[in-house]
Amino acid sequence: MSQTALALPPNPNPATPTTLHSHHTLFSALSSATSLTHLKQVHAQILRSKLDRSTSLLVKLVISSCALSSSLDYALSVFNLIPKPETHLCNRFLRELSRSEEPEKTLLVYERMRTQGLAVDRFSFPPLLKALSRVKSLVEGLEIHGLAAKLGFDSDPFVQTGLVRMYAACGRIAEARLMFDKMFHRDVVTWSIMIDGYCQSGLFNDALLLFEEMKNYNVEPDEMMLSTVLSACGRAGNLSYGKMIHDFIMENNIVVDPHLQSALVTMYASCGSMDLALNLFEKMTPKNLVASTAMVTGYSKLGQIENARSVFNQMVKKDLVCWSAMISGYAESDSPQEALNLFNEMQSLGIKPDQVTMLSVITACAHLGALDQAKWIHLFVDKNGFGGALPINNALIEMYAKCGSLERARRIFDKMPRKNVISWTCMISAFAMHGDAGSALRFFHQMEDENIEPNGITFVGVLYACSHAGLVEEGRKIFYSMINEHNITPKHVHYGCMVDLFGRANLLREALELVEAMPLAPNVIIWGSLMAACRVHGEIELGEFAAKRLLELDPDHDGAHVFLSNIYAKARRWEDVGQVRKLMKHKGISKERGCSRFELNNEIHEFLVADRSHKHADEIYEKLYEVVSKLKLVGYSPNTCSILVDLEEEEKKEVVLWHSEKLALCYGLMRDGTGSCIRIIKNLRVCEDCHTFIKLASKVYEREIVVRDRTRFHHYKDGVCSCKDYW
Repeated sequence: MSQTALALPPNPNPATPTTLHSHHTLFSALSSATSLTHLKQVHAQILRSKLDRSTSLLVKLVISSCALSSSLDYALSVFNLIPKPETHLCNRFLRELSRSEEPEKTLLVYERMRTQGLAVDRFSFPPLLKALSRVKSLVEGLEIHGLAAKLGFDSDPFVQTGLVRMYAACGRIAEARLMFDKMFHRDVVTWSIMIDGYCQSGLFNDALLLFEEMKNYNVEPDEMMLSTVLSACGRAGNLSYGKMIHDFIMENNIVVDPHLQSALVTMYASCGSMDLALNLFEKMTPKNLVASTAMVTGYSKLGQIENARSVFNQMVKKDLVCWSAMISGYAESDSPQEALNLFNEMQSLGIKPDQVTMLSVITACAHLGALDQAKWIHLFVDKNGFGGALPINNALIEMYAKCGSLERARRIFDKMPRKNVISWTCMISAFAMHGDAGSALRFFHQMEDENIEPNGITFVGVLYACSHAGLVEEGRKIFYSMINEHNITPKHVHYGCMVDLFGRANLLREALELVEAMPLAPNVIIWGSLMAACRVHGEIELGEFAAKRLLELDPDHDGAHVFLSNIYAKARRWEDVGQVRKLMKHKGISKERGCSRFELNNEIHEFLVADRSHKHADEIYEKLYEVVSKLKLVGYSPNTCSILVDLEEEEKKEVVLWHSEKLALCYGLMRDGTGSCIRIIKNLRVCEDCHTFIKLASKVYEREIVVRDRTRFHHYKDGVCSCKDYW
């Protein structure tokens, strides 16, 4: 074939036997190619043979390159060499692109078809709509819908199914349902797409209702649909419906393949039914990653962290999702150090975290309360490109606040280019936690001025700030503004804040009146708040009433039993004390032991009440008695009012000195000679004696001391506490 003939493609010279042989050979070479490199070598031969105008060879080259490479740039470049590809070829290429890792490139072929006037038919639309679903491109989807309607293809069941999928994927679930309801022919695929669309939109109950409706049309569900429905049951927490689906599978002898088996395990685990989940899980051979991860997550949510770790340890292969689930389990089960240790182990294996993992790690660091660890996590976040994510920055604010650095939390907030209601709420809660009610209120009003609508959690933070600062009128005003101005219905936690606000201010009658008037039945939070206020103000009768109401709701509540024991001890009703403690022993209820943590050189030191387990215990107690001697010179005298056991006064004075935060403080004074701030994390409320002790120590030793107890921070400096002795 001459060069002149190639220049005239509409009227090529008749093919010679030589060119036909070359064409056949090259076509066979394209069919047998096993790599993109091999294809490109054949392409070079096509060019050398002057057959680069052969449409059939170019078409074969396009299709082969689609099959051999995940990147379709080369296929597109070859496709663009075909002068006027026929519609069926375009449709075939559209299908390949819609299934590829780069579905958005489907639109490039569509644009060429439209600009060059190439015909589209009803087979062009399903792959186009599938691609748009995958990239969630609503604008182009609306355009395609309009064109399909204009050409009369919008009544085609395959086009309609594509439209349902596209609208559902783009979050337009109402439009998807409208199209679905218009369809005359709906097969199991269409029903599956619509049910899955509801699930993707979080409308799990709607998904289950639609599945019920499907039964009226005698459509038999396949394994994929059943897996989707089981997922909806799990995410909706609908165990009874999930069991019904399981029964349906068994009764109809549906083959339970690994995918469906995983869906059943995940459903039971998500619903907290770990016995049933375990029964299925143990029958799995081999145990796949999805089911194993579901077991880890299920056990973690129930606080059964040892069972979760046991499943995790047995997994041969672990992906990032599984590692994240286990880290999250530790973070949420008050085992923050284990979460951070596991995160370090994950990194050592070369597994890179994603945003979900980092949120769990930041949460763990916040629970641990170790500022040095927090700084390291922050550096890791910035170094690995997570710093621009809004949820990450919100979590960092909370982390720094819980690690005692309000200044760093504020710095994160101020640098954020974009803030949402969660950002503002985190900062308001941080101020409240640190006793800076003025800044909490100022931020709340600034938030309103910037037209950022507060949510229920925002009001919890503001009311908490008012409660711990004694701002009764301000708190009352904000509570009613929540109802009247922001149309937020108060929940138990809001009423609990108000009961706490009135109770701390010794307005116990008003607190009780609120409890009696609230439209919700008082729960553990409400009675617990009232009981705590009665403890602070020594209101024995009302406190006993609140504690007994609390125990009716939660018979094993350790705090209520301890409270009753304590008020009976204060009244020297030792017989009643004995009965309460006998009951606690019988039920296996024990008072939570005081525990304090102190961080030094990235190492966490933990102390319990009267702890002798630390390797430097002798030195610590020696330091303790030295500190006590110095503090007595400035007026310290052990306050034994919190020691409510039948002991002699001198014995009580010994016991109160052995509280865990005192031991942690003395270790800090011994080991940290830098003069920097000493930071202590306490699991219980700081008692009156420790509060006075640490205040005086901050003055005598000229050290800033920060203590995070169960509910708030105390910043001690020069003999003064940030809480102004109102806590």
